[in-house]
Amino acid sequence: MILIQLSAAQGPAECCLAVTMALKVLIKEAGDLKLKVQILESEQGPKANIFKSVLLIVNGEGALGFAKSWDGTILWSCKSPYRPKHKRKNWFITGSYSQHEENSVNNDISFEACRSSGPGGQHANKTSSAVRAIHLASGIDVKVQSERSQHANKRLAIALIERKLQAKKNLENEALKSLRHKSHYSIERGNAIRVFKGDSFNHEMV
Repeated sequence: MILIQLSAAQGPAECCLAVTMALKVLIKEAGDLKLKVQILESEQGPKANIFKSVLLIVNGEGALGFAKSWDGTILWSCKSPYRPKHKRKNWFITGSYSQHEENSVNNDISFEACRSSGPGGQHANKTSSAVRAIHLASGIDVKVQSERSQHANKRLAIALIERKLQAKKNLENEALKSLRHKSHYSIERGNAIRVFKGDSFNHEMV
């Protein structure tokens, strides 16, 4: 199972807009490669219709290689659409991927079937395909309802818990090293793997 995250970290609204536009590019590229992309989690930005972060699952032949092509710092070079007088023109976001194998934490998770919420019509109302999963040791819990089968949602829930456990472990390790930010919380400026320019978000090779 391949997950990709795009994040503005602690960046301003312009970085969140960059995440949103990069997401559109990612989905288009995935479609061109016949890959299936689903949004698992998202965090809204400070303005309407933009994301501070988004977590995706990618399925299909070549998904791992595609995910690796989005791993690293992403630069958007453009005058701020929100602050016309702002001098800054370089906005950085980050992409990261993770690959998950089944059953790594399966035995430590409690699963509960529940009904899907939100849009979905009669199918969502009549079935209990959604899954709530709780990692017993840490108390981390997630609810997944993006798939129509309980088994598929269970697999996604395991992957999400694994990712959250890894993020927690990273933060604990950083505290020991007196580091405040890493991964989702920080972005390396420079050495961009992808560069986009202008209002049209045109991709330039690096």
